[in-house]
Amino acid sequence: MKIWAVSNQKGGVGKTTTVVSLAGLLSLRGFRVLVVDLDPHCSLTSYFKLNPDDIELSVYNLFQETGQKKKDISPVPYIQKTKFDGLSVLPASIAIATLDRQVATLGGMGLVITHALKKVSGDYDYVIIDSPPMLGVLMINALAACQHIVIPTLSEHLALKGLERMVHTLQMVFKSRKVHPDFTIVPTMFDKRTRAAKDSLVLLKQRYPKNIWNSVIPVDTKIRDASHLGIPAPLIDQDSKSVVAYTELLGVLLHENVEVEREMALN
Repeated sequence: MKIWAVSNQKGGVGKTTTVVSLAGLLSLRGFRVLVVDLDPHCSLTSYFKLNPDDIELSVYNLFQETGQKKKDISPVPYIQKTKFDGLSVLPASIAIATLDRQVATLGGMGLVITHALKKVSGDYDYVIIDSPPMLGVLMINALAACQHIVIPTLSEHLALKGLERMVHTLQMVFKSRKVHPDFTIVPTMFDKRTRAAKDSLVLLKQRYPKNIWNSVIPVDTKIRDASHLGIPAPLIDQDSKSVVAYTELLGVLLHENVEVEREMALN
């Protein structure tokens, strides 16, 4: 089972869209895919038309039960199948936003998702985690559980600052690990008509030459339409600009995953 985390310490950069698009493409290829919502905004949960305000079983309950029972808990009771073949979701409720304040009471919670996913390792081929835009117990869980990190970022000045913070966070979190996940920076919502976007893309390539994907996810109204319908864009139009771009990105990630596994085996 391969686990990817989609993460950035700036909101509005296309994290949820990236999770849903990659998951949709993988499911179309016949893979069993689980998406996990660890963002207190609950956008991934809402995407699949689940209400985070009144959902009864969610990832929040998984954290609560793990903390109270002081043992690893299976996530199966909290996972819901979507109406799309091969695609399931571990949803979030709005209560997940309170977890950081409860850590002292519940005890060490940094590996809840890591241990939970091990219990379903035979049930899914890929897990993609939508992580929150702030450093805390939820982001730590996402980063600890994953084998590769995808960092969507807008091609604009403020987004570059957020990216710097994210890369610093990765360096800090993985400082003590001998082998840590690699990361891929993905420029999203790129508008080739604007000079600012082009200039920012040049800066991204200069600052992160080893980690930036060599293409971009373009601005595409089909993404907004798909979100409104609650359907992954690849299941609506595989020829749209954004889906073609995400298909190219998926190919790169699948190749990189092989390289990462090879490195880990050698070490």
